[in-house]
Amino acid sequence: MQTIALSDYNIYVGPIEAGWQNFLAEKKHSQILVIADENTAQHCLPRLTAALGTQSYLLIKIPPGEQHKHIGTCQEIWQQMLDAGLDRKALVINLGGGVIGDMGGFCASTYKRGVDFVQVPTTLLSQVDASIGGKLGIDFGMVKNSIGVFCNPQAVFVDPAFLSTLSSREIRSGFAEIIKHGLIQDGEQWNKIKTISDLSIVNWAELIVPSLLIKKHVVEEDPFERGLRKALNFGHTIGHAVEGFALETDRPLLHGEAIAIGMITEAWLSQQQGYLTTADLAEITAFFIKIYGHYVLSEENFSAYLRLMGNDKKNEGQKINFSLIGAPGQVHINCHAEAPAIMDSLRYYQQLGH
Repeated sequence: MQTIALSDYNIYVGPIEAGWQNFLAEKKHSQILVIADENTAQHCLPRLTAALGTQSYLLIKIPPGEQHKHIGTCQEIWQQMLDAGLDRKALVINLGGGVIGDMGGFCASTYKRGVDFVQVPTTLLSQVDASIGGKLGIDFGMVKNSIGVFCNPQAVFVDPAFLSTLSSREIRSGFAEIIKHGLIQDGEQWNKIKTISDLSIVNWAELIVPSLLIKKHVVEEDPFERGLRKALNFGHTIGHAVEGFALETDRPLLHGEAIAIGMITEAWLSQQQGYLTTADLAEITAFFIKIYGHYVLSEENFSAYLRLMGNDKKNEGQKINFSLIGAPGQVHINCHAEAPAIMDSLRYYQQLGH
């Protein structure tokens, strides 16, 4: 059991039973509510139930997937919380990936002006990404996470055993955030990561902790995303637009798959703006294509991507804001690119498929 201490809560990495006992020694709650989706209720809830032991809990089960991360699902959750008579001393346990963590945390932090919640991330993506930083929210009008709040959990329980329930595609999606953390903050970590070719034999626990420590450093320096924390947005300006658009089609992308496209295109912008060498761009591009393959983007959709980027909450004024990279481990925040350059970055990605 490894404990990563943040300023006002702990992340417990290891078997959930051990972390739960540590947490319970300090906290008393009137009721426990578990929010899960249909997949985590089936595959992950038995492990959580065993950790809870004799404690009883209520369960709210919602459909899985990003397409349900909207205000309508929140209304159903809030209604069930009211119907169950949940009071302000209750504890909400969010058992699932980023959607459950974001939306369950949002519902908990707004219900009766806020009840305690803990995160039990069950996907690789949520274990290395959503577990630090208290960013909660839902999607609105095709714009990801455009309604939300900052509110920290009481604790986070990262149990790598949950990863055995994931498909190889979900594992690959989560891996994108681990790659990102290396590229923006830790060149040595990137040098280890870039030697990986078979994700089925990776010891994820060894990669999760360094990744969490990178994110902890960034978030503690800048809790409300006024400066350094924007580094974590590398790959996300273009990636979120591609993801939001793909969600409305018959070829939806997982978050990490879209962010991989975003990191290739934004690495190209980094090279164009003089931050990244041509050799580093080639190496980064080749690695992403090896792991993620190539997803065909259609040029006729480029203007729609630009519109979605224009709505991104990271923008200031009318400029589209990027975090770009230098040599692996270096990042440049508050960079801007004009529409023609962004279009060219998408064309750079396009030609990789030929």
